Amino acid sequence: MKRFFAYHNTTDFINTIFIAMLAIALAVWSYRIPSWWQFVAIDILIIAAIQVLAKFAASRGHRWNLAHGFYMMALIPIAFKQMYVLVPAINPVDYDAALIAIDRWLFGCDVTIWMHQFARPWLTEILQLAYASYYLLPFILVVDFYRKKRMKAFKSVFMLVMLGFYLSYLGYVAVPAIGPRFTQHDFSATDAELPGLLVTSALRVYTNTGESIPPGHPYPAADVQRDVFPSGHTEVTLLVMLLAFRYRARTRWYLAVVGSLLVLATVYLRYHYVIDLIGGTAFAWLTLEIGPLIDRWFVDWKRRHALPIENGQG
Repeated sequence: MKRFFAYHNTTDFINTIFIAMLAIALAVWSYRIPSWWQFVAIDILIIAAIQVLAKFAASRGHRWNLAHGFYMMALIPIAFKQMYVLVPAINPVDYDAALIAIDRWLFGCDVTIWMHQFARPWLTEILQLAYASYYLLPFILVVDFYRKKRMKAFKSVFMLVMLGFYLSYLGYVAVPAIGPRFTQHDFSATDAELPGLLVTSALRVYTNTGESIPPGHPYPAADVQRDVFPSGHTEVTLLVMLLAFRYRARTRWYLAVVGSLLVLATVYLRYHYVIDLIGGTAFAWLTLEIGPLIDRWFVDWKRRHALPIENGQG
């Protein structure tokens, strides 16, 4: 193990451990997952690629450092799609009824239905654009730090954002749900009930397709990805906003405005219950608590074994 992790930074370590966990889970629940071995093969290739990138970045210059710095962005959609087959295999029960009951207990109503009175096409357009920027916001923040050669901030943000994504995926396994657009509204009537202006419909198609329900899908509620609790959109966006201000990023005010709109959009656009946002906030706090502990432990482990510590790590 010492030799295997010799050139890894903390983010490499977290990525390797989580991808290995996916491969193990796929093997354990293989009897419920068709073509499970294909996913496992992909995971093995990913772990090997992380190993190569980490080692080459330490010895072969700028291009390898750039690839090593940003490869994490490709892991997010790969891991997310594996959760599509893992969540129903591990926990095939949806918990929407419980989430709805909690929202009603907290607010005395179904919040997405209550919010419909404020719906306007221009507002829907703005919020759908904000919602679609989910993956863009962390990318904007890390590019900001990378271009300014602020490598400690760059590595810290990437480590925490990746950990945040992975923790939210574990939440999907614990509390599978499909969200109010299916349970409290007619999903097929969304465009008619929440019309936008120019790009809302196209962005909805993009989001739905990413969740495995492309246009014309006959059973969207049955086949949509179980990714409601906690709200990963809320968790990761809060992390981006908080870290942008912690490290005084130039883009912090832009991220704060768009991020706030994104969090509002999660309920307005019927993707989430409010309890999902509360869960996302708790998971963001958990990420900020656990992340530095993992980082310190891994750096100390490398020091004890006289292994190289990457610039900006720890």
